[in-house]
Amino acid sequence: MSRVQLALRVGDLAGSIDFYSKLFGTEPAKLRPGYANFAIEEPALKLVLLEGEPGQETVMDHLGVEVESTDQVNAATQRLTGEGLETLTEDDTTCCYAVQDKVWVHGPGKEPWEVYTVKGDSTTFGTDSAALVTPATCCTPDAETGATAKPEGCCN
Repeated sequence: MSRVQLALRVGDLAGSIDFYSKLFGTEPAKLRPGYANFAIEEPALKLVLLEGEPGQETVMDHLGVEVESTDQVNAATQRLTGEGLETLTEDDTTCCYAVQDKVWVHGPGKEPWEVYTVKGDSTTFGTDSAALVTPATCCTPDAETGATAKPEGCCN
């Protein structure tokens, strides 16, 4: 089953968990320090809550589409690249307490989208810098080495 993902950065994680549990009539599927996700069946939605600064207003962190397999991620990568979109792929990356394969693209408003599959659980949150890579920054030479990062579809 594929489902859309909405990741929100929230200033009150406990309050947000309480609110979304009531709104969708379900408890979090995964709850870790600074993190919660809901696997909502109807509507098909993966709601991710990321702890932000205390008191901050809730903001969108990123959007995504969760798919069932790496083959589906690879097919999405080929399709998106074929459509002329700049893509950045990550294999076996640890993000949101899970090991994932994914591909990132950015919409015209620079909103980050990922197509991803979860391969297994992780005991650590991980780091996920791909959402921060934009067309403006993906071709910037490294200050120390002078090498230019060129994710798939980037700098074309």
